[in-house]
Amino acid sequence: MKILYGVQGTGNGHITRARAMAQALDRHQFEVDYLFSGRPESDYFDLACFKHRRYKRGLTFVICDGQIKYLKSAMHNNLWQFHRDVKNLDLSPYDAVLCDFEPITARACRRQNKPAIGIGHQYVFNHHVPQQKPNWITRQVYRRFAPVTDGIGMHWHHFHAPILPPMVEPVTTTGARAADFVLVYLPFENQSHILRLLARIDHQEFVLYTPQAVISPAPHVRVKPLSRAGFQADLLRCSGVIANAGFELTSEALNLGKRILVRPLDRQSEQISNAMALEQLHYGHVTQHMNQASIEAFLISPLRVQVTFPDVADHITRWLKAGMPSRHNDWYQALWHQVRVDRLG
Repeated sequence: MKILYGVQGTGNGHITRARAMAQALDRHQFEVDYLFSGRPESDYFDLACFKHRRYKRGLTFVICDGQIKYLKSAMHNNLWQFHRDVKNLDLSPYDAVLCDFEPITARACRRQNKPAIGIGHQYVFNHHVPQQKPNWITRQVYRRFAPVTDGIGMHWHHFHAPILPPMVEPVTTTGARAADFVLVYLPFENQSHILRLLARIDHQEFVLYTPQAVISPAPHVRVKPLSRAGFQADLLRCSGVIANAGFELTSEALNLGKRILVRPLDRQSEQISNAMALEQLHYGHVTQHMNQASIEAFLISPLRVQVTFPDVADHITRWLKAGMPSRHNDWYQALWHQVRVDRLG
């Protein structure tokens, strides 16, 4: 079975989910081509597991200082090139097309009358889950950005909807020594502001991963460049995580039982909805403003939850291998019965 897998590359969450799927698809001996769009090819890193891959410009969002700039996004995107890439993408060699909110593969499927199977977090918002009431722009993004014929959504709780648990890569904590540093990943925020903020909290050690070349102003704040292997090693060892309210990193942190503080991006409905769910489930801390007070309150809070998730990627891959039969309630419940929630603090 030959598959085309489209992956949105604006953030790293879609890529993290695709990595888990890539391992499962490889184990089951699928032949897969990957199409990444949403950022320049030079800005991707650690993609060796995607053996057959190509890059397109696609569509993306411009984010400045923690806020989506819709006008700048519209001006930045090259719609002529996008439509040309959609038109030129030949889907005839493929038995199935998977799409994680990637618009070129989704639109090419619509144009060539081929089913598009959506796998990702965005597809839960078609169901009754905690979410910000969408404005007109948000509704258009969910409906038109990467339209699929069959969306398989994922969330931290089932909320009595036909959705799956998050897709996280299997990890082992063997040999990982716990440390008392807080891992910080806020790539869409002003990095100089974040560094100044962390420098003032001198009783706590921080490790900041940043896409920019910046210098730490204080010895208790270590700065590291983006690296999947390095980040995963520090995620295993850290005592807590401070991040924006993206779905995948929060899922990984929950799976490892880390304390969590998130700040949803302004005007980003998905992240605002994620923050709502995190608070409703009492899984972590949320702040609307990343400041010293919010971080200090997080550091002294005992709230820590571990949510152990099953192998969702393998479950979906076996469904693909079986010929994609109709999914009934037991297909979803089989995985939710394996989820374990432990409140550690």
